[in-house]
Amino acid sequence: MAETVPATVPAKRKVEVLGSEEELAAALAKYVADLSDKFVREKGLFTVVLSGGYLIDLLRKLAEPPYVESVEWSKWHVFWLDERVVPKTHPDSNYKLASDGLLSKVPVVPENVYAINDTLSAEGAADDYEACLRYLVESGVLAPSAASKFPKFDLMLLGMGPDGHVASLFPGHPLLEEKERWVTFIKDSPKPPPQRITFTFPVINSSEYIALVVAGTGEVDAVHTALGNSGDAKKLPAQMVTPEGELTWFLDKDAASKL
Repeated sequence: MAETVPATVPAKRKVEVLGSEEELAAALAKYVADLSDKFVREKGLFTVVLSGGYLIDLLRKLAEPPYVESVEWSKWHVFWLDERVVPKTHPDSNYKLASDGLLSKVPVVPENVYAINDTLSAEGAADDYEACLRYLVESGVLAPSAASKFPKFDLMLLGMGPDGHVASLFPGHPLLEEKERWVTFIKDSPKPPPQRITFTFPVINSSEYIALVVAGTGEVDAVHTALGNSGDAKKLPAQMVTPEGELTWFLDKDAASKL
């Protein structure tokens, strides 16, 4: 059973606390499948952005009945919030993580899976991925946000690090303030590997729906800072996730234990 945290949160932000990691995985699969159905019904496709980390394992129930049969996988267009600049076969690759954990188990169309070009430098890969997004806006797969003119994705699935980072946007880093680029690069990530590409906050916050998913005790202090009344004036990157649409935090009881 999900419970809603009794906190004063903006109308477009929800906080769902699930009793266990298993219940969290079940709730997240239903949430994603329901949004897939909604957008496929409304416009004939579904644009979804994946992250790395344990998020992919928490999506595991999408590859099981009923969703493996009921979701219209052929209508999915899959992107990455951020990626490590390593070969797609490398253990650090977010593409490999998602492919092994989810995409290889469901009938997505390979041409609709947009991985970074792993033969390029960090800067080159960021430029190439932004060019890909711009082409998809021109071709109608992605729509521009009426408010921001940045590309508007249907759903972004975000994790959060113990330091409150999202994507490859880390506390105190200048990239937090990037306002022009759609995709940028980082060569000094405080978390290895150091070279990565990442969506910027203007793109993240143009989304229609964002799920911010946290399980276990590793990020409990960051959850408390982001959602509780901690009195900490320092803003975490996760607190900068303020989409045009709707933000839902999915937490298990361990992650929410300090709220």
